[in-house]
Amino acid sequence: MRTRTILGAAAALTTVLVLTSCAGGGTQTASTTTDADTPVDGGDLVFAVANDPISLNPSGFGSGNDTWYVTRQLVDSLLHQDPETNGLEPWLAESYEVNDDATVFTFDLRDDVTFSDGTPLTAESVKATFDDIVAAGALSNAIGSFVGYEQTVVVDDDTAEVHFKSPNAAFPQATSTVGLGIVGDATLAVPYADRADGAAVVGTGPFTLDTYTKDVSTVLAQREDYAWAPASRGNDGAAHLDSVTFQVVPEASVRTGGLESDQFDVIGGVQPNDVPVVEAAGLPLISRANPGISFGLTFNESRPIVSDPAVREAIASAVNAQEVRDTSLNDLFNVGTSVLAKNTPSYADQSTYFAFDAEKAAELLDDAGWEEGSDGIREKDGERLSLQLIWVTNFGPNQTSLELIQQQLKQVGIEVELSGSVVPDFLAKQDAGEWDITWGNLSRADGDVLRTQFSTATTKTRIDDPELEALLQAQLAEPDPAKRDAILADAQERIASQYYQIPVHELTSILGTRADVHDVVFGADSRLDSLVTAWKDAE
Repeated sequence: MRTRTILGAAAALTTVLVLTSCAGGGTQTASTTTDADTPVDGGDLVFAVANDPISLNPSGFGSGNDTWYVTRQLVDSLLHQDPETNGLEPWLAESYEVNDDATVFTFDLRDDVTFSDGTPLTAESVKATFDDIVAAGALSNAIGSFVGYEQTVVVDDDTAEVHFKSPNAAFPQATSTVGLGIVGDATLAVPYADRADGAAVVGTGPFTLDTYTKDVSTVLAQREDYAWAPASRGNDGAAHLDSVTFQVVPEASVRTGGLESDQFDVIGGVQPNDVPVVEAAGLPLISRANPGISFGLTFNESRPIVSDPAVREAIASAVNAQEVRDTSLNDLFNVGTSVLAKNTPSYADQSTYFAFDAEKAAELLDDAGWEEGSDGIREKDGERLSLQLIWVTNFGPNQTSLELIQQQLKQVGIEVELSGSVVPDFLAKQDAGEWDITWGNLSRADGDVLRTQFSTATTKTRIDDPELEALLQAQLAEPDPAKRDAILADAQERIASQYYQIPVHELTSILGTRADVHDVVFGADSRLDSLVTAWKDAE
């Protein structure tokens, strides 16, 4: 089938912007370069993060944002998503084409890129990386982007064709993510499960791994011959910094204190209550709302109590999201109005489903046969209305938010037992299925994130809804942006009307920096972008 060119070079960016659905990327406030500021080469950046990365394999499972902050520096992607426009632009691929039914994607690669071990980037590298992800299956965080994957064909050294058995309109955006970052043969020669410590990670990124000490630090060194950053980053050469050290500092207050005392140049995961502290010290903050799935309550449909839509609706009515946001966060965070955050392409407002109304919640539970017990917790047929909620402890305000939600639900007769844990333990609990509600979010700058969370093929919530499934698959098959937006709006409405997820608040990522640190920015997914442009004032 004849293909149509979607991106030829920078001049074609407006076409891709239409394809990826135009939406504002959010505001970043930062120390920025002016005409009078000339980047300084040299210097070592110390970046304090809350969590050990767990795995530096870019397509493996780590500890979330703190992992991707590191791996983004080691690997590049075929395309780059501009955080200002959400449009796609060249990176390792100079251009790409999509056939008429979005089943074949042809990437024309740069011919001057090498991996950190000196081997050249070729179409075979793309094929091998994608085949590796598919072979890893559930071990890979990127497997959801390869539903219907058939093969990658090496046309020549600089041209790779990725074939799907069914349409995959979201694939171009997926190729801009860290999980689909291209790795070299030296990485692929190591068994997938043995790449976690990063020693085997050979990428084309602006930094290479120097040392990794679990729960202590990850040290990266500048790659002197790097010369292929995306155009929007504004630096076509090597990174200005000599090295970057990601230091694990679990306590938010210690990170903030270390920033004030010059121990750290940048700190990640600035907590809402530390924002005034950083501002009072006269230090710059960088903040950006996260696109993707809002923080909220998602239900395990295989559990009898929450499989009842009336119970889920009652919980939605009993949760006062405004109170949660105001208590545990601040005005940098939006109250949730849909399963998708507001700056996600294809966002549609569903707030009418989530108005706080405790009286309505009580009526719904009464009608469903749940009667108030002697201690105020409702019962039905001898069963207590008690639910297990699991969550990850990698974001400080989670506990405050959930304890407040716990109180709100108790007021209408619902008991919630909270079980927080680190990422690996959380994933094990999720896989075991012995939970009723999970709390969390997922950042991605494309509405296809709904499919990775709620499709029958990928979800761990055991949803069996043919109508929703049809919408999720239809948006993946629709290359027309306006039509795809409409389908995704219907999918959001279906998720809201069935109360499969109750949005509470959107995530905002916040970094603090020293005043002498410049051009540290977030990518379109509101995770740390490549540090190729970052620099420090000369000492």
